Amino acid sequence: MKKQLAVIIGSLVFLVANTYAGSSVHWGYSGHEGPEHWGELSKKYSVCSSGKNQSPIDIANTIEANLEKIQFDYNSSSLDILNNGHAIQVNYASGSQITLEGNTYNLLQYHFHTPSENTIQGKHYPMEAHFVHADSDENLAVIGVMFKEGKENSQIAEIWKHMPTSSGKTYTDSSNKINGIDLIPADKGYYRFNGSLTTPPCSEGVKWMVMKDALEVSEVQVKKFNETMHGDTNRPVQPTNARAILK
Repeated sequence: MKKQLAVIIGSLVFLVANTYAGSSVHWGYSGHEGPEHWGELSKKYSVCSSGKNQSPIDIANTIEANLEKIQFDYNSSSLDILNNGHAIQVNYASGSQITLEGNTYNLLQYHFHTPSENTIQGKHYPMEAHFVHADSDENLAVIGVMFKEGKENSQIAEIWKHMPTSSGKTYTDSSNKINGIDLIPADKGYYRFNGSLTTPPCSEGVKWMVMKDALEVSEVQVKKFNETMHGDTNRPVQPTNARAILK
C-alpha cells in the first residue's frame, strides 16, 4: 500500500510541477499571452474562460461556519527549488501532509506570487504562497498564505538565497533542510472555498484554504522576487458567482 501511494504521489508531483511550468502552449501574465487570453491559447485551457469556479477570488461576504481545524504534519525536506518561468517553486519530499475532514492530502510543493492572487476585502498583499497538496484520488487542496510588508522573513531569505534566476533551472541541496511549517501562521484560522488552479489549464475542483493571518516579508525580498520573475505573477481575481466563502 505504501509503495502504491508513493507511486501515486510521484505521479502527482510530476503532474502538478508540469501544470505550473506550463505546456508546449506558452502563456504569461501580460500581453497576448496574459490571463485574459489564456482560454484562447489552447483547447486544454478553455476552462480558464468558461469555468464558473475559478481562482483567485476576493474573499468577502464570508459566512460564519464551524470549520474543522487543519491538521498539519510537515517534515523537513531537502532544498529543491525550481524557477519554472512563472513562479519560484519549492518541491517537497514525500512524507508531509495535512488532514482535513477525514482526508489526507500530501504536500507536493509550494510556490509564490507577487502581488497576492487572492484578495481579502479587496486588499492585495505584497506576496502570497500556495501550498499544493493532493490525496490518493488526485484531488487537490491548496493552502494560501498572505505576506504583509515588515521585517525580513528568515525562511524566505534562505529560499531566495538559492533561487535560480533563469527559467527552467533548479537548485538542489540535500544537506540543506527546510520545513514548510515555518511559512504557516501560528494561528491557523482560515477561509474556505472551492476554486481552481490559478494558472493554465485552470482546472476546477480544487479545495482552497486561505489563512486569515499574514506573515511578514521585507520590501527588499518582494522586490528581489519580482525582479527575478520580470514582473508581477498574479492572475486577476475571478467572479465568485454562487460560491460560498466560509470562515
